[in-house]
Amino acid sequence: MSPEQARREQDLVDRVVASFDDTESPRLRQLMQALVRHLHAYVREIRLTEQEWSTAIAFLTECGHVTDDKRQEFVLLSDVLGVSMQTVAVGNEAVGDATASTVFGPFFVDGSPRIESGGDLTFGAKGQPCRVQGTVRDLTGRPVPGARIEVWEADEDGLYDVQYRDERVAARAHLFTGDDGRYSFWGLTPTPYPIPHDGPVGRLLEAAGRSPIRASHLHFMVSAPGLRTLVTHIFVDGCDYLDRDSVFGVADSLVKDFVQHSAQEPPPDGHDLAGRSWASVDFDIVLAPAE
Repeated sequence: MSPEQARREQDLVDRVVASFDDTESPRLRQLMQALVRHLHAYVREIRLTEQEWSTAIAFLTECGHVTDDKRQEFVLLSDVLGVSMQTVAVGNEAVGDATASTVFGPFFVDGSPRIESGGDLTFGAKGQPCRVQGTVRDLTGRPVPGARIEVWEADEDGLYDVQYRDERVAARAHLFTGDDGRYSFWGLTPTPYPIPHDGPVGRLLEAAGRSPIRASHLHFMVSAPGLRTLVTHIFVDGCDYLDRDSVFGVADSLVKDFVQHSAQEPPPDGHDLAGRSWASVDFDIVLAPAE
């Protein structure tokens, strides 16, 4: 590249950055000026062609057309590019032994039914029964009574309740810890499933030779006054997709041993398993202080 060409390109960057100098909000000014610098650096580094940029615009336009009240293709794009997970990492700084955060995912729904500790959140969803138990504590090791635990997961077919057309509510609920900080519930043993890959993001993954499969996981959101809300998953030890989760959500500390039990082994709480095998997992949660 000639010095004159480099000067012209840098001059454009400087002028666009300067166009935001009078932005009233300091944070918005910082966001936009940094965005301009990084976007222009990308274009200049790879020598982006006009045709490639037109293709990118068409891709983003299609993401918008696919998005509706049930599906958010831009969140999916953010997920598969690792931006969602990086935002989680930046926004939830590691503090002591606090449980690691991970991506929120697109399938949380407000207003889940409440169950009592020890209850069943499957509500008829298909899959192997799984007993989940643990204790919620703060960084000092003190139990957290009354912590709200939201849980949601896919069924054995890899679908969340909101992906069905019959308005079912299944495999999701909330409960509260007891005075000793303990909780337990019956859910399903998680299984791998693909993120929606019948749209533009799916074609991108296919072109890149990447799998759309998410590692087997169970979603948690845990909140309590004075403590930082935790959004996380637990993952099944031995799952084939732990090292290639399509949204980069796996952390080693969140991989748990889901112990298998035969149908002949009774569960500790007398839960009716209808003659089925079952699993169990322990997940102790540590919440960081609110900032």
